[in-house]
Amino acid sequence: MYLIGSITLYLGIAIAAYSIIANLIGIKKQSSRWLESARGGVLSLVFVSLIASFLLLYLLATSQFQFEYVAAYTSRNLPLVYKLTAFWAGNAGSLLLWTVLICGYTAILVFSREKHNPMMPYVSVILLLNILFFFTVMVLGGNPFAMTDMVPADGKGLNPMLQHPGMILHPVTLYLGYVGLAVPFAFAIAALILKRMDAEWIKLTRRWTITAWLFLTLGNMIGGWWAYLELGWGGYWAWDPVENASFLPWLTVSAFLHSVMIQERKGMLKTWNISLVIISYILTLFGTFLVRSGVLTSVHAFGSGPLGTYFLIFMAFMMLLSIYIVMTRYQMIKKDTLPIESYFSKESSFLLNNLLLVAGAFAVFWGTMYPLISETVSGTKINVGAPYFNSVMSPILLLLILLMAVCPLIAWQKATVERFLKNALWPFAAGIAAAIILVAFGVRGTFAIIGLASTVFMFATHIQEFVQGTMARIKATKENALTAACRLTKKNQRRYGGYIVHIGIAVIAIGVISSHAYSEEVLKTMETGESLAIGDYELTFKGLSEHTKNGNGIVAAELETVYKGKMDGTIKPEKVFYETWPEPSTEVAIKTNFTEDLYVVLSSWENRDKVTLQVKVNPFVSWIWAGGIIMVLGTAVALIGGKTTSSRVSKALRSGR
Repeated sequence: MYLIGSITLYLGIAIAAYSIIANLIGIKKQSSRWLESARGGVLSLVFVSLIASFLLLYLLATSQFQFEYVAAYTSRNLPLVYKLTAFWAGNAGSLLLWTVLICGYTAILVFSREKHNPMMPYVSVILLLNILFFFTVMVLGGNPFAMTDMVPADGKGLNPMLQHPGMILHPVTLYLGYVGLAVPFAFAIAALILKRMDAEWIKLTRRWTITAWLFLTLGNMIGGWWAYLELGWGGYWAWDPVENASFLPWLTVSAFLHSVMIQERKGMLKTWNISLVIISYILTLFGTFLVRSGVLTSVHAFGSGPLGTYFLIFMAFMMLLSIYIVMTRYQMIKKDTLPIESYFSKESSFLLNNLLLVAGAFAVFWGTMYPLISETVSGTKINVGAPYFNSVMSPILLLLILLMAVCPLIAWQKATVERFLKNALWPFAAGIAAAIILVAFGVRGTFAIIGLASTVFMFATHIQEFVQGTMARIKATKENALTAACRLTKKNQRRYGGYIVHIGIAVIAIGVISSHAYSEEVLKTMETGESLAIGDYELTFKGLSEHTKNGNGIVAAELETVYKGKMDGTIKPEKVFYETWPEPSTEVAIKTNFTEDLYVVLSSWENRDKVTLQVKVNPFVSWIWAGGIIMVLGTAVALIGGKTTSSRVSKALRSGR
């Protein structure tokens, strides 16, 4: 097994190197034979990486503890599903996952209908450089098939925090997003090399970019859901360095997806688009470097080792290569770029959107790296916590919400104040009404009220867009309202899919603002029969129990819950003791309804009749997960789309505004 696994890695290096050379020869000689041979090499890489992956899965499933990776991340009593997902629990396995994904992406590209596009050999070379790097890194410092010196009777087991459905999905979706961003990067570099600065590369990569953004969104949302359920601190986002590392490319890709619309439509913002796609790709390497270098402490990190150095070198190489190509083509990028005609236009609002998202990315990057910078410069490590990120990012995110509220109401090229005010009347009135209602009901917190009112403003703007578009279509086609709304969305899926995504962001914003500003918390030591009250809940401690499940010891506190004066069942927060892990795992007890979560953690206990509980009431947290689902649905609509409305209906829609 060791021999087969190691051979696949060395074969990967050899085939990737050959495919790069074959592509370069094919480009130089304009030889279809060499280019076809390079495509065959890519297919071989898929085959080799799949053999390595299936082999590792087999070793994990059958508890082959003579292999270091299997012994480090599994044990005999670990459920099969978690034995298999240990594939990406450590450095070596996650590198193999990344490799098989990028091999798959590259194969789909080089065998697509665009395989004869002049850019494709260059795109293939850039992606193959990534594949060569990952195979090389596995051989040098992250071999998943390395053997142990002595075969243990049992493995160390999987970290209990990773034994959760969220950790089955979170790494895979995040890696699909990370790897996916290599595709638009490769096309951008290829377009620069070929001096083709029109919008062709953007059109070719639109679906790839949206797909990568979708997976990044899913990865971040699932990661937040896992943290909320599994870590036991009561929140879903702690501005942890590795959380930030996955958030950074999401911000820059979000800017890119908006910015490319201006280049496609107006031929503007070419420099922005090239810069954003390069930065987004580099940030994926940066995130991988953070996880594997050990330079920053994180619950998500794999620990220290030589892999961080390899990633730093590769990241520096790709960055310098990109900068060199951009600088040698800069005058060509600037050529034929049209200026923005008016500061009060949709084009300007998109530029402002870019500035805000990049400012947010820089703020997160600076806060993440400042501890390392301070330690390097002064020798003292100054940690940057959530207060910094909250204070810096809150106004930026508020401005983004307001921008999303007004952008759909602003015309292209040059908007008029009168027309804008007319379009903004009802959405703005909805936001003001929301603020008045919140104040009338005694809701506190000026900034939170402003944030919630702004979110309602943004939500109302997008609902108005759907209503006005539907009404205009009904007027033009005499369709019923439901048919008109569905066909309106189908005929312009990119636009209305984006609106659905924005509605999902509004729902998430309500959950984030409410849960941060209005959560309640009690930490109390209780004896049997004693009660505590928090919000609309009253909890009575009934006693502590012990039992075993799947060979693990479990200590559970039974709590009788009363909600708004009515019995609401019992909940049991737990501590789980694993044979293969020194620290117990916290299993949170949560009761969820439409408006709030009751969140209970068993902190400690003295005996069966005396425990310490951490109890929180988190308003509207379920809206965060609901908003994430809406965002995914909206992205799916935009991903499928690309059609434009017929001229008759388009005129009707414009006149309806």
